[in-house]
Amino acid sequence: MIDIVIVFVVAALLLITFLLSSPASLASAIRMLGPVLLGLAGFAVVGIGKAGAGSFMVAAALGWFAATHLARRKPKPTAAGRSMVRTAALEMELDHETGALEGLVLAGHSEGRTLGKMNEAELVALYRELGGDFESRQLLEAYLDSRFPVWRQNAKADNGNGLGGAPGSGAMTKEEAYKVLGLETGAAAADVRKAHRRLMQRLHPDLGGSSFLAARINEAKDVLLSDHH
Repeated sequence: MIDIVIVFVVAALLLITFLLSSPASLASAIRMLGPVLLGLAGFAVVGIGKAGAGSFMVAAALGWFAATHLARRKPKPTAAGRSMVRTAALEMELDHETGALEGLVLAGHSEGRTLGKMNEAELVALYRELGGDFESRQLLEAYLDSRFPVWRQNAKADNGNGLGGAPGSGAMTKEEAYKVLGLETGAAAADVRKAHRRLMQRLHPDLGGSSFLAARINEAKDVLLSDHH
């Protein structure tokens, strides 16, 4: 008789939880209360002399609790970081996980267009249009090198004009530096060094990366770590 009452109480509690909870809170309640109720019921069954069944219920409750606890502690995958570099005419994003570059034209005849939707001829025309905008040309070179490795030969553009130099002298702000490294504002110095190291492993010129982007990444690290020297 007692075991029937226990089963009835447990069932009633679960039914009340179901009726009063939203799907999300219901799932949370079951994860928290389920093992406890099952364990209590197991001890009660042991108390009335049914050690085998009660022990089985207690063991099941412990296993349920352990599985739920481990699942909650399992780290969730984080979204891939993204770095952003902005010049007068272009805004470029780098996906840290895939290394893919994507950009948006901010000025000129192609204003508002994404680079991924432009063909090689259109991109080379944009490159020539940028004229004396050194930083924008350097950034576009990095994109063209990643997408069309032989664009220089095809366009006969590699004449030494505006290629391979250092970035412009405009001082980078801390806000820009965080975006370049793909970090949240206020990130710790250790996170800055880690992001810098990860990006340089992908973008260092000696590894086939972009000298312009590598220079911006180095500058971003220096800006953010200037207060830690």
